[in-house]
Amino acid sequence: MAVGVRVIPCLDVDAGRVVKGVNFLDLRDAGDPVELAKTYGDAGADELTFLDISASAQGRATTLSVVTATAESVFIPLTVGGGVRSVDDVDTLLRAGADKVGINTAALADPGLIAAVSSRFGNQVLVISVDARREADQPSGFGVTTHGGRRSAGVDALAWIQQVTDCGAGEILLNSMDADGTTNGFDLPLIEACRAVTDLPLIASGGAGRVEDFVAAARAGADAVLAASVFHFGELSIGQVKQALAAADFPVRLDGIGPLDEPGLFWH
Repeated sequence: MAVGVRVIPCLDVDAGRVVKGVNFLDLRDAGDPVELAKTYGDAGADELTFLDISASAQGRATTLSVVTATAESVFIPLTVGGGVRSVDDVDTLLRAGADKVGINTAALADPGLIAAVSSRFGNQVLVISVDARREADQPSGFGVTTHGGRRSAGVDALAWIQQVTDCGAGEILLNSMDADGTTNGFDLPLIEACRAVTDLPLIASGGAGRVEDFVAAARAGADAVLAASVFHFGELSIGQVKQALAAADFPVRLDGIGPLDEPGLFWH
């Protein structure tokens, strides 16, 4: 059976609340993470991503109580990121209920952390989050940022993706800082460029506004499509996105999306 394109809502959490802005600025409240997580689980989301967006910038660990409560409310894979700095942090989050852990800043500071986490827990738990933006001084034209997009890491995005692939990462969460929150569409040139340098599963993030945007991202090489504001504020549903992907001949999981529901099958 074909592997389905995954549809993943993202909970950007700050001070215990889900927030959303444009390019990580001008944040507005989008609701309670536990309530939203349950809603998305019931709506047929394939996975859920929980990002504590201020943890790294504030030099603190991810808020465990919110992670635990979120994990207890859903029965789909949960990826948690933000403020993860060590193998022990990964262990703590997995014990709190995370299925996978996202790392960004700490991996850039110490690429050896990637191999250490993969060796201890298996690479299936490790998602490397790459917050990329256009930087003219980088060879590929794309650079990596940290601290919620606040700082340039001075690293070429494509070179970094190749490196984390070689180091043992299990998946790439590719977020376009240029497109984030704009609802003008995913950054297709960025997705295509990254797809060309890694065979790891690639999650496209940043810029979704219409169902057609998700289809375009999948055509550009994304294995999964992630969005926040269009789901949080009711502009699109999980079911609408999956129907659009299926109509474009991409396999999708049907569980929980109403009249198309047929547990365990993909609509192709």
